[in-house]
Amino acid sequence: MALQNTYGKLLFNEPLARYTSWRCGGFSDRFYIPSDIEDLSVFLQGLLAEEPVYFLGLGSNLLVRDGGVRGTVVLMHNVLTALKMDQGMVYAAAGVTSAKLAKFSAKQHLHGAEFMAGIPGTVGGALAMNAGCHGSETWEIVKKVVTIDKQGQLHERDKAEFQTTYRHVDMPDTTLAGSAQATEWFVGAWFDLHAGEASEAEQKIKSLLAKRLASQPLNWPNAGSVFRNPQGDFAARLIEASGLKGYQIGGAQVSEKHANFIVNVDKASAKDIEDLIAYVRETVKQKQGVELQQEVRVIGELING
Repeated sequence: MALQNTYGKLLFNEPLARYTSWRCGGFSDRFYIPSDIEDLSVFLQGLLAEEPVYFLGLGSNLLVRDGGVRGTVVLMHNVLTALKMDQGMVYAAAGVTSAKLAKFSAKQHLHGAEFMAGIPGTVGGALAMNAGCHGSETWEIVKKVVTIDKQGQLHERDKAEFQTTYRHVDMPDTTLAGSAQATEWFVGAWFDLHAGEASEAEQKIKSLLAKRLASQPLNWPNAGSVFRNPQGDFAARLIEASGLKGYQIGGAQVSEKHANFIVNVDKASAKDIEDLIAYVRETVKQKQGVELQQEVRVIGELING
């Protein structure tokens, strides 16, 4: 690993519980906080080809196992923060929170990004998983993106180069961005929105945030929705109908407020959460005849794995 020309911060054996919304998980062998996009490029160029790399935003929609991560985790939140009007569109870097993108767009008298205020993560994460809520999805408003590859090279790519489905994005000739095998990761995107009244967009954002506060267990550490909604149904309904609201394994509990959320109520380990995810999936399959598909991404090693 060559770091002579980098200006970021490299940490060793960094506890990832500090950076994940579930507030649990093991340590990362290496943890890099780049100073800017140019520094990130130089850093990636200095890595060995076989080095596993993970990009991390706000750490929502992510479970880090208790054995930690072998390889390097790169922090994007509060690092890549460009947010501006460019080419008549809104450009947002990967480290910008989705909520900030929504509010900025509204102030520019642009409509279409309001739903992003309800996504608890960064633009990079939203792009990687086609995050969505309230009937809208991230890639519906994307025009083009910028990615960075394992060699530190930047690529401007059109929306048409990506295959996007419900909560999933296929990178060109690679796997889902952010996984250990990924060869490119999102570092920014242009969003194509339509003109409208700023006050109308801002009011919609306020309404969506109020609905989120009323319906989701935001007072407990959580990672957002754990399972994808099956076609024509809702994971939360199926979980509640299976009598699982409030069910607990260790310090992890199926939320009593929203059944598709698992909350850390008492110093839960990652194993507690992963075991509860498996139990919920199996119970719903037995009682409802539906096999839920996991939305939360799991990385890292088991303690004894």
